[in-house]
Order: sequence, then C-alpha cells, then structure tokens
Amino acid sequence: MESSGSAEAPGLGPRVLVVGGGIAGLGLAQRLCRHPAFSHLRVLEATARAGGRIRSERSFGGVVEVGAHWIHGPSQGNPVFQLAAKYGLLGEKELSEENQLVETGGHVGLPSVSYTSSGRTVTFELVAEMASLFYGLIDQMREFQHAAHTPVPSVGEYLKKEVSRHMACWTENEETKKLKLAVLNTFFNVECCVSGTHSMDLLALAPFGEYTVLPGLDCTFPRGYQGLTNCMVASLPKDTIVFNKPVKTIHWNGSFQEATSPGQTFPVSVECEDGAFFPAHHVVVTVPLGFLKERLDTFFEPPLPAEKAEAIRKIGFGTNNKIFLEFEEPFWEPGCQHIQVVWEDTSPLEDAAPEPQAAWFKKLIGFFVLPSFESVHVLCGFIAGLESEFMETLSDEEVLLSLTQVLRGVTGNPQLPAPRSMLRSCWHSAPYTRGSYSYVAVGSTGDDIDLLAQPLPADSKEAQLQVLFAGEATHRTFYSTTHGALLSGWREADRLIALQDSQAQLRGPRL
Repeated sequence: MESSGSAEAPGLGPRVLVVGGGIAGLGLAQRLCRHPAFSHLRVLEATARAGGRIRSERSFGGVVEVGAHWIHGPSQGNPVFQLAAKYGLLGEKELSEENQLVETGGHVGLPSVSYTSSGRTVTFELVAEMASLFYGLIDQMREFQHAAHTPVPSVGEYLKKEVSRHMACWTENEETKKLKLAVLNTFFNVECCVSGTHSMDLLALAPFGEYTVLPGLDCTFPRGYQGLTNCMVASLPKDTIVFNKPVKTIHWNGSFQEATSPGQTFPVSVECEDGAFFPAHHVVVTVPLGFLKERLDTFFEPPLPAEKAEAIRKIGFGTNNKIFLEFEEPFWEPGCQHIQVVWEDTSPLEDAAPEPQAAWFKKLIGFFVLPSFESVHVLCGFIAGLESEFMETLSDEEVLLSLTQVLRGVTGNPQLPAPRSMLRSCWHSAPYTRGSYSYVAVGSTGDDIDLLAQPLPADSKEAQLQVLFAGEATHRTFYSTTHGALLSGWREADRLIALQDSQAQLRGPRL
C-alpha cells in the first residue's frame, strides 16, 4: 500500500531529485533515464560544472588532473574502466589484457630516484628494502578484518610497533639506520596520501582489510578524466542538470504541495540557497562526506536519526592535494617517472611537530613526472593532511618559493631555476567538498559506511524511500574511489527501479 504522502499522479511516474553532479549522481541519473517511469529527474549541482571531485583543467598546454588522477584497478570488474573503454577514452596500453592482469596490491610503485632533503641520492636497494618491509606490513594488516580482537586500535600504532621490532635486527651504522627510518617516514606519508588522512594513527586497524583492491595497473586518461563525466552528461536528456544550484536544506517526512500540481503531495521538498523549492518523491544525496560533516545540523529537516548522524561524524574524511610545477627545462633524467623526497631526521616512530605551519612542505612525498606536452615539463607533487590544508591558506608565491627551495635542496643545485608557473588543488577550502575522500577512522567500522548508505525513513516499507544516499563514502569495500562512487549511484538507481517495478505490479494492468 502506498502511503498517501508519496502518492504519484497517475501515469506521471515519481519525481526524483539528485543532489550533486559528481560521478555517483551522474551514474544514477544515466541508469534511471533508461527506465520509462523516470522521466521526472533533476540533478541539482552546486557549482558551474559536473564531475565533482573529477576535475581536469587545461593548463601548461595540456590537461592536468586537479581531482581524481588514476583509474585504480583498471580491469573487467571496474565499472569506471568499462565505461571509459565504451566511450573510447583509453589508449591501447591501458586497454591491453596484460595491463588488466597486473596485481599491484594497491601499492604505489617504487620511485625512479630518491633524494634526501640535503641533496644526497638514496640507493635503490635501500628504498626497495624499506618498501618491501612497509608494504609487507600493510598486507599483513588485512588479516585483522576477520580477527576477534586487534592488538592496537590504529594502523599507525601497529606499523610503528612492527617497525620497532624489525629495527632491533638492523646491523648498519647509526647514520644508515636513521636514513632507513627517514625513508620509511616517506612511505608513511605516501600512505597518508593514498588513504586521504593526516596520520596513519587515525586509520582503524580492524576494518583496514575491507577495502578491496582490483587487479590492473593504475592508468590515467590521455585526454583527461573529466572526458568520462562529460560523456555521461552528454548522454542525459537536455536540462536534466541544473547548475549553480546549491542546496540549503532537505525537508523530508512531510506533506508538501506546489501550485503547479494541485491535489498532489510530496514527502520531500528540497530548499536551495537561492530560495527555490523543489518538491519530490525521492531525493538522492550524493554530496561529499566532508560537506555532510560540516552541514550536518542544518542540511536535513527533521535532523537525521541519531545513529546515521553519528556514522557521519565517525567516518574519516581527509585532504590530499596536488601541486603542479611547470619547468622550462627538465632537471630530471629522461625516463624518470617518480622523484621521491626523503626528509632527513624524520622518523615514523617520532610524533611530528604539533604545528604544521613552519615545515608544512615536509609532508610532501615527492613528485610524479607528467607526460610531456610539446616542450612543456611538469612535475606533480602530492601532500596530505593538516599540512596540505595549511598549504591552501598560503599564496601561490609562498608555495612556489617554498617548493623552489625544497627542489634546490634535494638536487643540491642552489642555482636551479624556479618553476615557470604553478597550479594546485585546494580541496579542503572547496565549499561543497571540504576535503578529498573518506577513510575508516579509529572508532568507526565498515558498518558505519553501510549505515550511511541506508535510505530514510528507516521503516521505508511504508514511507517509500524518501531520502537515499550515494557517493564514495557509502561503498563499504571501494570507499575513496571513483568506481566506488559510480557503483553507489547504480545501487540507489536500482533501489528506486525495484520500488517502481513492485508498485507497478501492485497497481496491476490497466484496462
């Protein structure tokens, strides 16, 4: 029996509103648009562009990824890879079977070269030995997802305990031992970038292994990741997406009317920041978790049930930013793909200084060399956590000056020319994002992710799925990824389609 609050006008089908035009919202809209019952669909996007945290910009004479960078695990089980292949957005190498079969374990490949902050080169053997130790421990931690108890609450504490244990067997001189710890510290910082967290101490140990790594050698889009979301937008009926339409409050569990549909009531009404109201039968919230955390007290009316609000507070959401530097001439060797920076006198066993300001750049893990466009040479640096958020508060000049000094230090060349130009991401300051992606924080579990994904009201059999939730933070095994986001959008589309089909059966054939 339909509740009177969500009754649809005969033959019109339900009104669905999607809040957020990232890949989750676009994937959901694409799927619903193929179903004849969902002709009343709108996507409300707060900004002037679709794609959300997928954002490619034309810069330095080519395309750079300000947001999502790689397809992680590009193989048959990855829907982003499948979609990109269908739209013809990948090259032969990316599509090769050989590429799809590579098992990376989700680990970042070894750097081409490692420099210390004072300009020494670290031997490949030492870096490889520390990488083997670090990633061996990372893999070992996946076993705890089935354990009744964990030895410590966080990934960081476990890693530090194990590193101390291994250290006891090191036989080198003190200087080499210190260098090994500094290299390990860089791997800790790399993992902070991968997990989008400030510190490994914030990651919960027990659920760490639930994150699932797909096979395939991570690959990029030759013409930009946003080509994928642009194709998705182009496939939707005209005017499906309403741009520059930030949502202020989702009013649910009500009985709303509008002048143009006399006699019809809607259980949900979406209020926008410009004062516009959109009544609907179903609203799907696909906004980033960082935005939800910030607006939790005002975004839903009535407020979310206590346990769902608590899940939003507990799941982690951090920042990982990129800094692109353009050079007149490369100072790196031909074929170099990844320059690792090792900060001397750092150790994962010692807590970093509490104030990230003075030495924010010490969280920088190094630079990836982007494929050359014409005669343009670009490095892309990665930095996560509070230091990354502090970097956003600095001017371009300050960031450029700091990184020029860093590069002069690591190359040992005080005359190294400064980069010609710079571009950086600022995901923490972005008002509708407030960070990069989610992680399972100490104090939370995969159950919180599932709880976030549950529609409202909780007794939805009677109330007919008023508010649904999608986005990378709602996917228990693929959180933090574009494929997790896309699958979550499809999941909620299928939920609505199943409801619609069951209602159609209840209504029976029309005579």
